[in-house]
Amino acid sequence: MNWIDQLNQSIDFIETNLDKTIDIPTISRIAGCSPYHYQRMFSLIAEITLGEYIRKRRLTMAAYELQNKEVSVIETALKYGYDSPTAFTRAFSKFHGVTPRQAKKAGVSLKAYPKISFEISVNGRGELKYRIEKKQGFRFVGIKETVYNDGVNNFIRVPKMWDEAREKGMIEDIFKLSDGKLWGVMGALANYTQDTVDYYIVATSDGAVPEDMVELYVEESLWVIFPCYGRKNIQPVWKRIYGEWFPGSGYEHSGGVEVEWYSDGDLDADDYLTEIWIPIKEVTKHGTCKSDFD
Repeated sequence: MNWIDQLNQSIDFIETNLDKTIDIPTISRIAGCSPYHYQRMFSLIAEITLGEYIRKRRLTMAAYELQNKEVSVIETALKYGYDSPTAFTRAFSKFHGVTPRQAKKAGVSLKAYPKISFEISVNGRGELKYRIEKKQGFRFVGIKETVYNDGVNNFIRVPKMWDEAREKGMIEDIFKLSDGKLWGVMGALANYTQDTVDYYIVATSDGAVPEDMVELYVEESLWVIFPCYGRKNIQPVWKRIYGEWFPGSGYEHSGGVEVEWYSDGDLDADDYLTEIWIPIKEVTKHGTCKSDFD
């Protein structure tokens, strides 16, 4: 069974369990990877978080049942995991634009979020260069913001965060903290949840942490590093990594901090070099991770 088949089997499992508690470790085992890697991959490829996908599918099915079956609002709310009719009504109304009671009437307009299906697409985008390196641990110092991690809004908010930091002079302040272990100012992503991630603008530093900044420790790791040319191509490369490289690589995300490294040069040039660093672990034939440095 290939990776795409396993991924689609995990979606089938979600579909048959929308009216039950959905256990993320179980879903990820079906897909043959760790819970962390599964959620990260899902949000980048599907452009929606796993939690948001499940929520929208449940609200889609709830609307169908309210219109087509003799079920009460309370029964439907409990079936799809809501503790009270009030919470269900609030979520239902936000998604569909009408209340659950209104949805039972004929002719009412409702929304449907379709079941996702993954497939391999050969689109002629060319080679995806990479290298694998082991690096010692290091310490970052800089600024942090928690952003919504849906593969869409985070790609909008993060560039704005950089623009705002430049306007305030924060990029220069962070650069001055650099101890030279890794050159320059970088972006870092850590502390993923189903819906959010912490994004950092940082430099490596062993010095004191300024009052308006935070620190982030990065453990020793094996990294896969992807060069990227032109800032406009950073986001597409992220998606290609999870959609094209990881499936056949024999590796998966180890759960550590991700890094975007930026070179010195013209930020707007087509050949401006950045690098995406992802901490990885080797995967066995059974879909489980080996230890970090086997």
